[in-house]
Amino acid sequence: MKAAAYVRSLLPSWQDYRSVRRTWRGDLVAGVTVGIVALPLALAFGVSSGAGAESGLITAIVAGVIAAVFGGSNIQVSGPTGAMVVVLGPVVAAHGAGVVAVVSLIAGAVVVVGGALKLGRVVSYIPWPVIEGFTLGIAVIIFLQQVPAAIGTKPGPSSNAFLSAVQSFAQVNWSTVIWSVLAVAAVAAIMMLAPRIHRQLPGSLIAIIVVAVIATVANLPLARIGILPNTLPAPSLPSFDIQTLTTLIGSALTVAALAAIESLLSARVAASISDTGPYDADRELIGQGLASIASGLFGGMPATGAIARTAVNIRSGGRTRLAAIVHAIVLLAVVYLATGVVSQIPLAALSGVLMVTAARMISIATVRSVVGSTRSDTVVFIITALITVSFDLIVAVGIGIGVAAFFALRTLSKSGGVHREELPAPAQPEDEHIALFRLDGALFFGAADRMLDRVTRINNVSVVIIRMSQLQVLDATGARVITEMIHALERRGITVLIKGIQPQHMKLATRVGVISTLRHHKHLFIDLEAAIEHARDHVARAADAAIVQAMTETSSRPKGNP
Repeated sequence: MKAAAYVRSLLPSWQDYRSVRRTWRGDLVAGVTVGIVALPLALAFGVSSGAGAESGLITAIVAGVIAAVFGGSNIQVSGPTGAMVVVLGPVVAAHGAGVVAVVSLIAGAVVVVGGALKLGRVVSYIPWPVIEGFTLGIAVIIFLQQVPAAIGTKPGPSSNAFLSAVQSFAQVNWSTVIWSVLAVAAVAAIMMLAPRIHRQLPGSLIAIIVVAVIATVANLPLARIGILPNTLPAPSLPSFDIQTLTTLIGSALTVAALAAIESLLSARVAASISDTGPYDADRELIGQGLASIASGLFGGMPATGAIARTAVNIRSGGRTRLAAIVHAIVLLAVVYLATGVVSQIPLAALSGVLMVTAARMISIATVRSVVGSTRSDTVVFIITALITVSFDLIVAVGIGIGVAAFFALRTLSKSGGVHREELPAPAQPEDEHIALFRLDGALFFGAADRMLDRVTRINNVSVVIIRMSQLQVLDATGARVITEMIHALERRGITVLIKGIQPQHMKLATRVGVISTLRHHKHLFIDLEAAIEHARDHVARAADAAIVQAMTETSSRPKGNP
């Protein structure tokens, strides 16, 4: 029954549209608005990835509908994104544009499996500095990838975005480069001015129309998008073989990881800034995976949730999945009605759109917040950004999480400590032979040795009482250290009493051997007063035994002759 209920929770239902009767007007307006905003981005991302403008357009349409229907967010808008372009660019350069559909199918299947295995909440473990460093690195790469088209040339041979941008200057035609640069500058200027005139003006679309019209009328020497299909292609399986799959599996896994991370982050942000209810992380993975599979079948790219388009959807009044569906319908209308006009758009204009988009991805206020928080967060942020630009996106996230985990463990280990306490009054004559230690905070592999050294170096005592009631975190290493601590003290003839093992730690302490290492099972206490009373009684008995032994030794000595 539970399995069936879980499967039903991952499938679309009429409940997804229960508020459409109240919100359909806002959803229609938002869908048209997002469609207008998404058009230049879809074309630009398709061109930038190397798969072609039509691939970006197909992805926005097909993936946009599938993710809206099957996804776990009511307002997420999906399609091609800059982060995906960053990953796909080297794949296309190495294997050709024909493999993009295969990568999309494999990656989509992996993401679907991730959703079925309930891995949707994993993204919540990614620290904020890692996310911001990752975003900054992606923005820098997107900007660098547009440099060749912005100067009217082709990318350099290097797979590194910075080196490729530098190498592209060697091929510049200096007699015509000015027109490409002016086109980029015009697009950037219009995109920055449009929101100041009216918040709802689609600056990117206006900029592209203006530049395209001027370029066509003046017959400027600018490279164009070229011929686009005027119908949506029929779905089909792309051709591949075992060798192709083996070659692409690494890239596909990277794409899958990126699609999952970016989609879930976008959905989480969207849920936090809107009043449309929470999102289902596992269902979101299912929807995004199916979207990439469908996109691949139609010859498109892998898709993810797009935070920029999702934000536009929210600001424009979108409240249900209908808005994202309408956005895809608007783009579909462009395919059937306006591909001739779209084919004349200069590539430099699309580069300008992406350069401005990349610049907007970088929030100076956010960077200041991260850098101004703590030194460790600053280090994590910078390392993640640098590795993203220099090497690989997923590697950057992995290393960023690793560095953040290191600092978190170091901080947690510092929260743990061992403190010697005075025995409660009234003092007894032999109290100096009893040591009371309190374990605080966390006792795990990062702090265990320090505590072991602190306790085992104690001298001139007969009994050690270890208070564990204040211990919040205990792992196997920490429990093992307590065992070693007891062994070390007992070998020196020091009796160890343990007080206050918390219920959640008892099972671990028993399995690792903490309890069995005690000299007697009655050396485990719940109440501190009882432990101290037992310790004092033990010291008193030891003192009495020492006196008796001394008297016995004295009486057994042979008497000397007078």
